[in-house]
Order: sequence, then C-alpha cells, then structure tokens
Amino acid sequence: MTLAESDRERVVGELGRDPTRAEAALFENLWSEHCAYRSSLPLLSAFDSESEDVVVGPGDDAAVIEVGDGIYATFGVESHNHPSYVDPFDGAATGVGGIVRDTLSMGAYPVALADCLYFGGFEREHSRYLLDGVVEGISHYGNAIGVPTVSGSTAFHEGYEGNPLVNVACVGLLSPDRLVTAEAQRPGNRLVLVGNSTGRDGLGGASFASEDLAEDAETEDRPAVQVGDPYAEKRLVETNEALIDAGLVQSARDLGAAGLGGASSELVAKGRLAVASTNAVHQREPGMNATEILLAESQERMVYEVDPENVDAVREIAEKYDLGCSDIGEVTVDGRYVCEFDGDVVVDAPAEFLADGAPLNDLPMETPETPATDYDLPALAEAFEAVVASPNAASKRWIYRQYDHEVGARTAVRPGEDGAVLALRELADADAAVADAPGIALAAGANPNWTACEPYAGAYATAVENATNLAAVGAEPVAAVDCLNGGNPEKSDVYGGFGAIVDGLADGCRDLSVPVVGGNVSLYNDSEAGPIPPTPTLAVLGTTDTVDAPGSALAGDGTLLLVGGHDERLGGSELLAEFGGSDAFPEVPENAGDLVATLARVAGDDSVSAVHDVSDGGLAVTLAEGLTADAGADVSVPSLAALFSEAPGRAVVETTDPAAVRAAFDGVADVVEIGSSDDSGTLAIDIGDVESGGVAFDHDAVAAFRETIAAAME
Repeated sequence: MTLAESDRERVVGELGRDPTRAEAALFENLWSEHCAYRSSLPLLSAFDSESEDVVVGPGDDAAVIEVGDGIYATFGVESHNHPSYVDPFDGAATGVGGIVRDTLSMGAYPVALADCLYFGGFEREHSRYLLDGVVEGISHYGNAIGVPTVSGSTAFHEGYEGNPLVNVACVGLLSPDRLVTAEAQRPGNRLVLVGNSTGRDGLGGASFASEDLAEDAETEDRPAVQVGDPYAEKRLVETNEALIDAGLVQSARDLGAAGLGGASSELVAKGRLAVASTNAVHQREPGMNATEILLAESQERMVYEVDPENVDAVREIAEKYDLGCSDIGEVTVDGRYVCEFDGDVVVDAPAEFLADGAPLNDLPMETPETPATDYDLPALAEAFEAVVASPNAASKRWIYRQYDHEVGARTAVRPGEDGAVLALRELADADAAVADAPGIALAAGANPNWTACEPYAGAYATAVENATNLAAVGAEPVAAVDCLNGGNPEKSDVYGGFGAIVDGLADGCRDLSVPVVGGNVSLYNDSEAGPIPPTPTLAVLGTTDTVDAPGSALAGDGTLLLVGGHDERLGGSELLAEFGGSDAFPEVPENAGDLVATLARVAGDDSVSAVHDVSDGGLAVTLAEGLTADAGADVSVPSLAALFSEAPGRAVVETTDPAAVRAAFDGVADVVEIGSSDDSGTLAIDIGDVESGGVAFDHDAVAAFRETIAAAME
C-alpha cells in the first residue's frame, strides 16, 4: 500500500513541497482506515457516550467509568483480525498485549479480559487450525501476564472463512488520583520511551489492516504481524505501576498501530510534540532507518511525558525491571511535528494536519432487505440434537478452560455463565464475606447469524443480549465499548450493512441508557471468500451490590418461567443455520431498559435459584445448559418455532415464588410458565403443535451433544 495520489496532492499542498520518505510513510499509515476511520467516522456520531458515571469518554486509549465510591474502571476494546489470519498465535497474543497497554496508559491495573472470536465453518480444517492457534495465543499471553480472561464469545460462520475476527476487551481498576490521560501537559517536558527494544516486526501494520486480505496473505504479509513477549509485558505492567506510584507520569500512550509515529501523533492531537531524535530510540536491529523506527510495531512499549528532572528516576525504574528506556523528545508549543535522524530533519509537518487531517470518505450505501419467510421444520428430536450439538450452541469449555480465569482472586462468577462477575474488594468491609462484596460484571459478544439476517435488528439485539447477560447475574449495565467489524466499505451493499449495525447498536444502547464510551473499527475484512457478516462486537460493563449471583444450572425444585414470552420468528436462528431457510428477525423488546433492570433485581431474590438468558439456539439450548445430573425439567411450549426462536431480551427463571416474579414484571414484560424443574436429570419437552408429542433426553445424552468442539479439538 502506498500513499494515495489524492492524499499525496493534499499533503503537498499543505507542506508546499513533496513529502520525504518518512513523511509519506507516516501519512500513509496515520491516514489509513485503521487509524483515521475515514469511512466509519461519519457514522459514529450515532452513539451516545455520556452519563454521570463516565469520567473519560471516547478518544483516549481507554474509557474511564466510576464504578464505586473512590474507584474507577478503565474499559477498552480492540481488534487484531488480519494478523490473526496470517499468524493466529502471535496475532491473537499481541491483540491481548495491545489492549492491556491501553489500560496501563490510563494509570490502571488490568484485572479482566474478554475475547470474542469468529471463525469460518467449524467443519473446515482451516477454521479449527485458526481456532487452535488463536486460543493458544490468548491463553499464553494472558496467563503469562497474570490477567484473567473471564468472558467472551466464539462463533462460527462461513463468512469468516478467509478472514477470522479476534476482538479483545480489557477492564482495569484505579483510584481517581492515579488517572493519566494522553493530553500533553507542559512545554519543556520530555518524551520517554520505555519497554522492549524496537525492531522491524509489525512494519506497516496499520496500512496492512486497512486493505482486503489477499490469497497469499499467510506468507506475504507475515512481516506485518507483531511478535509478542508476555514476560516483557508483565515487567511493563509492574514498571507502569511503579511510575504511577511515584508520580512520575504526566501523560502516556501505548505504542500500537503505526508504532512510535502513531503514539506520538495521538499526543500531538492533544498537545504539541517534537521527537528530537529517532536515533535515540533503543533498537534491537542494526541499520534501521527513520521510517522503520517510526512505524515499527514492536510490542511491549509505552511512551511517557515526564518532567525533565524525573527522566533519571524513570530510567532507574525501567532498568530495575530490565526494560529499555530512551529520552527521545520534547513537548513544544510551535505546532510542528518534527523528527530528526542522523542530524537531518526527516519529518516536519503541522501536528494537527498529520494527526487529524485525513479527508473522510463519502461512500454510497445500500439499505439491506428484510428476508422472506421460507423454511421447512424438521422433526423435534432431530432439531433438538442438531442445534444443541452445533458448534455455535455447544459448550465452549474447551476454549475457556485454557484461560486462567481466577488469577488475581477477584473472579466470583466464572466463564460459562451468562456474564462474569469480579469482586471489588476495595469497596468491601474488612470483616465481610467475599460474597457480600460489591462487584463489576462483564459480558461480551455478537451473533453473526443475527446481523447477517437483518443488520439493524441484529445489532440492536446484540445490545439487548449483552445487557440481559449482565442482568442474569444480578448486574445493571453502566457502560459499553464496541468493536465494529465490516467488509470493504467501497462496496455499497457492504457499507449499507455496516451502517445498519452502527445504527442498530447505537439505538439499542440508547434505549438501554448505556453510554458507548469507546471502541474500535475494523473494515476491509474481505478475502477471496468474500466479505464477513457485519459484526458489532459489544462488551458491556455492569455493577452489582453483591457478587453472590444465581447461576444457569437448575436447582431442581422450582417453577420455570419464561420472561419475555414466546416468539415464533426464526430469522437469525441456529435452527435455520442448520437446516436452511429464511425468516424475518424476531421483534426486539420495546422497553429493554426496564426489562433489564427488573431482571437484575429479580435475580437477587432469595426465591430465585437460577436465571439464564435465551439466545443462541433459543429456549432449547437454554434448557439444555441448565440440565445437570441431579436436576431436570418438564416443559411445554406451543410450537417448534417457539422452542428455537432467538428473540432477544428473554430469560428462563427458576423460582419457588412465581407470583413474586410475575408481580415484579407486571407492566414490563410477559411472563409465561413453561413447566417445572425436578431431580430427574432428564429434560422432557412437549410441543403443542407436534402430533407425535414430546421428547425426553437425559443428562448424559445432552452433555454428549454439547461436546462438539472438545471432541473435535482434543
């Protein structure tokens, strides 16, 4: 990829001369889609990003939300899609490293990760190869740095065959006095680079992420993939803590896309900065030129603004943790971004023009069509087994058991439930039990079947689904970050689908009163196999008064209520994905915010023993996931479609006081009694419109259905 001719003309007009080689490379990367959001920025104003809890909104390395008296949480998300296709292990691992450093740059300590993964058809050997490498990369990096992976999602869809997605979110914690931002504070301060030495790995990563994947990407684009060192990252985490503790940091940026050039240009957008000498950057490869030094995306590096008198103190701390440290520049007020190499000026450009001068794209957009209703239903037993055993609905235990989800001793609700919950020990009474501590909850994911069916409705449902996941563990959402993934925006139908998921997600979050405080956009996710489905990954953070949450497993002694009632539309369902056909997407709830808030309160009631949302695979999978060897259920639903519809905003509640649950949802949502739980270990399902009656499956049979991923990968 080279600087487009129209962009070159714009640069020449501003500079009054041809750009140098280093300048042209900087403009190419910083004005790329990946960095400048040239096609997506016009759409992002749809999101609301403010609330009384939001301390720092979009625009910094991570957002900051107040989650309790005297405690802030940072929240961010990023994608590492193209690199994870070319090199699944390193691509995924460095995605984790990047989002963790975004957390560090705000002064926070990382406490939780959520990974959302999307691959081609599971039956394909190449998809399983990518899955294996990506999961290994995430677990290797996350486990080594001591940050638990507690939530996420995994989906399989033919549209990802040539372009998987790896989206990673991170939550950190800090006290208000430790907050650091990317706004340069004072002229005369020094710019100090701390971390691993700079090499040639990851060169051109930003521009690589802004173009379609070619057929030979796995070999030709490998140099654009960064190589991570989690043990260096762990030392960087501790170094960052020590620097913040000592009050040595005035502002900070993580070195990610476009390397030092990208990080320093982001500081430029908020202050004024001159990098005095690229030669000063500590390097691990001899003979690097200015362009390579500026744009290399070598990992485990941070840039700090430091008072001149504190540079030596920063260097001492870096050396203590065996990390490199280079004094490379000075904050100035002249409005120029200047870089020198071997005594020559190789970059001299207006700071704001370099950081924010990329022209936005005005692209045509086609409105997606609503699918027609056209399908034939299979027999009940065949449908149940196929859907419960499908990779999208089957157990993800093989994936999350590779992650250390308990390091840090905060995790109260582990992976496998609707949402994860972590204890805020800082807010607990010294003598209180852990279960009585307040907590934060995290849920993340998206369903490509939903957005492939109807992008707007599917994205709206994504917001409702993640909020419902939090409510099921007793938490109410307070903020969200999104990772908006799409194909080539220059194709009007693809851009139309992308625009629809932006609007759907924005409207869903607005109706839930959940501000979208940050995010990431990844476009040009096209390959020889075609564009990906528009994929609006959403991560939602919630708060709860106690970490003692109900689980999804049935207790075996209650009435089963379906909150939200039945729906018989099958658009976007796993049933149609398995057996073919089309249908309109189910209706989304009109009062999603009230529904979620009520469900969160009901989940904390003493009479409620289990809560589980209805999503992938519909009611059939919800019931299958609640089955244990000692707890079964006898349920009745009006139709096969009602059993497999994936209408959002619904949950199954097991309770010994159904009247109280009905009263709580009066005027908020329909509540339908679907049966009762018992100690049989058997799931019996009766379908009202099926002449042959119902079916029954014992726990062992259902457990075997759900082991599809583990059986293929082990």
